[in-house]
Amino acid sequence: MSLMLKALLVDDEINILRNLGRVIPWEDIGIEIVGLAENGAKALELVDLCKPDIVLSDISMPVMDGITFVQKLRERDDSCECIMLTGYQSFEYARSLMRYGVKEYLMKPIDYEELERVVRRVGHSILVRRLKAKKEEKAWGNVVSLVYEKVLYDFLMDYTSVATNPILTAEGPHLDETEYMLLLVDLEHYAQLSLGWDEKEQRLWNFAIYNVLREALILEKRTYTVLQIRQGEWCLLIEQARGERSDVEINQAKKWANHIRECVKNNVKLEVSVGIYSHYLPVTGLAAAYKRVQWEIHLSPGNNTIVTSTNPNCTSQLQIDLLWQITEDMVSALKQCNRVKTEEVMEALHDQLKTIPDSLMLRVQQILHYLVLNLLREMREFNMFKRLEEESIWDKLSYSISAKDLLVVLDEMVSKYLEVFVSKKSSVALMELAKAYIHERMAKDLGIDELASTLGISNSYFSLLFKQHFGVTFVEYLTKLRMETAKSMLEEKERRVAQISESVGYLDGRYFMKIFHRYTGMTPSEYRASRKNIACFHK
Repeated sequence: MSLMLKALLVDDEINILRNLGRVIPWEDIGIEIVGLAENGAKALELVDLCKPDIVLSDISMPVMDGITFVQKLRERDDSCECIMLTGYQSFEYARSLMRYGVKEYLMKPIDYEELERVVRRVGHSILVRRLKAKKEEKAWGNVVSLVYEKVLYDFLMDYTSVATNPILTAEGPHLDETEYMLLLVDLEHYAQLSLGWDEKEQRLWNFAIYNVLREALILEKRTYTVLQIRQGEWCLLIEQARGERSDVEINQAKKWANHIRECVKNNVKLEVSVGIYSHYLPVTGLAAAYKRVQWEIHLSPGNNTIVTSTNPNCTSQLQIDLLWQITEDMVSALKQCNRVKTEEVMEALHDQLKTIPDSLMLRVQQILHYLVLNLLREMREFNMFKRLEEESIWDKLSYSISAKDLLVVLDEMVSKYLEVFVSKKSSVALMELAKAYIHERMAKDLGIDELASTLGISNSYFSLLFKQHFGVTFVEYLTKLRMETAKSMLEEKERRVAQISESVGYLDGRYFMKIFHRYTGMTPSEYRASRKNIACFHK
């Protein structure tokens, strides 16, 4: 953004134009003179050509006077600041100019020192406004980006279906017009490796890898999003317009995967595996693709780049796929804290294992090992284990090779999982406490970290419970609460919009008005006026 402003000088007296160009230290002020005009008509042509930030114009001119010029200027450009000069002291002139947003009005003969002060003041106000708009634009861009990432995360986790988010609909990517290539990055042996890290070290290592992934493919000039799914696991979603092409160029995708692995190794000194889903997908297909790639990564130890398709190559596929489905049902039941369903799934797992032939036992062992590790990571996310308890699990895994041994470990972990949840407050009670907390502190800067800490649960568990209980994310719930409260205040109380903005948790009034407009389709003032009109009609 250039900080050099542009000025257009307009006066029918050539000597005044020359003096204006020489006497005012335009360059020192940070202003470039881009045009001179002897009347309003000529000035309008230059406005279209030069796009000035400031116009310094006489009022009394032939062909087109200054007032008519400003009127037509406003039809073309509402942001240009005008400083008007006149030899006549008339209230009507001043009133006409004020109607068109002219704030500076000087009398001839010109006091050039006063004019310089006015020009400096106007130029400064333009720069301040421009810088503020730039900051707001950047802040709004960050909001759109965060909302987009949250929506993609919800699709990956299968928490949501296609929905119209007002922010994304207005300014963000259109989900129904985009397809995604999925790369899953998994830190090798993370569950065991991170056992020796404290919470701070875990955050630092995960944050370091996340930053590397955000930069890894930047030279490819492809639009992509990096999402951390859980500790030690990230998804890269590379975008393309729907219908552009259906399949990933596998060799290119492998090069990207290898480059990602090298970047992490060189910058963080850790090894990662990268799974590639071999087809571009609509957003609704991400959850199934993520699960499939996650399985393949964990079932292919030591294979650092894995390509997965919709048709996995495995023997007796019906039996194996049924076993996979049972493992998915297991994780789902545990996440929902559903004891009855969990016990039913465990019984189904035991029954299914009895039907598996010996020829498939190696594959079964791999699946059970995956399930144990996956559950171990989920339980760590929700703070289920103390360190010594987790070390005990690892000791058992070190000599648990057969499917029978792994099943014993799994039974123990599931029992522990359910025991911890029973000992905690019920999810309904936790969410009712969260709801009361949100409503009480709506006007404050409120985030998931604060709520989860207050309830004594992890951020991941809070987000999961909140979505299950209320059907929307925390951000969506809070935004709706704030907007509905603001609507009520606008209807019932003659309070200034700035006061209402602060009352519902937005210290930046402009940002509040943007969100309100996205939510209602109206500005706060328009909404207030519409409610008054409705009230008058009913009377």
